[in-house]
Amino acid sequence: MSAVVEQYPPQLRPMILQDLPAVLAIENSAYEFPWSIGIFSDCLRVGYPCWIYEVDDEIQGYTVISIAADEGHILNLCVNPESQGQGIGKILLEGVFDTARRFDIKQIFLEVRPSNKVALGLYHSFGFNEVGTRRKYYPARKGREDAIILAKSL
Repeated sequence: MSAVVEQYPPQLRPMILQDLPAVLAIENSAYEFPWSIGIFSDCLRVGYPCWIYEVDDEIQGYTVISIAADEGHILNLCVNPESQGQGIGKILLEGVFDTARRFDIKQIFLEVRPSNKVALGLYHSFGFNEVGTRRKYYPARKGREDAIILAKSL
């Protein structure tokens, strides 16, 4: 595993269980409807590639990817709100692409809220294209919000 990690930027490393309190703190500060610690634990337990972006021993962001056959799915990519706008999301996304190449993934998918303009801009800048909509996918204050499905061929 260390050979894989050495190829990533020095700030990017695999997520471990001990990271979950810090990850959950970021998740809760970034999202109105955050993932639970159980969801993160399950992702680690089943072996999903989960990456941490860390500076000076402080977690600033993370991503969780699922892989099936030759497809990847970005389940979560989050940057600490206090650290946004510094290129951390780009580094995490480049880490996703590195992981995709290692697993010979041909296409990556994700869902994003239409209201999350910053995330949409990031994904579009990396060549993701809109391929569909999931109606009422996300919880929202007043009911549910649709998700835009994005995909990128590698």
